[in-house]
Amino acid sequence: MMDITIEKMNESHIGAIARVEKECFSSPWSETALRNELENGFARFLVALIDGKTAGYIGAHNVLGEVYITNVAVLPRYRRQGVAEKLIKSLVDLSLNENADFITLEVRKSNDAAISLYTKTGFKEVGLRKNFYENPREDALLMTFRGEI
Repeated sequence: MMDITIEKMNESHIGAIARVEKECFSSPWSETALRNELENGFARFLVALIDGKTAGYIGAHNVLGEVYITNVAVLPRYRRQGVAEKLIKSLVDLSLNENADFITLEVRKSNDAAISLYTKTGFKEVGLRKNFYENPREDALLMTFRGEI
């Protein structure tokens, strides 16, 4: 297994994270949107580095103990190597240390790999959001984590 380092996002990560967004999502966040998260007191963004290169990241907002994961992205060449799992576990640990009541996220209903990962890391399906995604239009599963990994 590779040596994966997790860091809090800072200005030096923005360009690489924007490239991850463009490679992973049909509606990627811009550098400006990512940079704005650096100023957001509710934002918790973590970056996974392998050999000093950005492999992926996770973003969330913690508002009054309710954590909402906004983004999880890993470059294709680094997938299935534990990067996303380490990012999720790091965010869960951070959130629990901040006394989060629960952590929630949405995932495309067709994204079996992500659903399997979230289930493996302790998330449970709690609902469905009809037509949540665009490009293509698709329902989202709502998944929530309560407890510990």
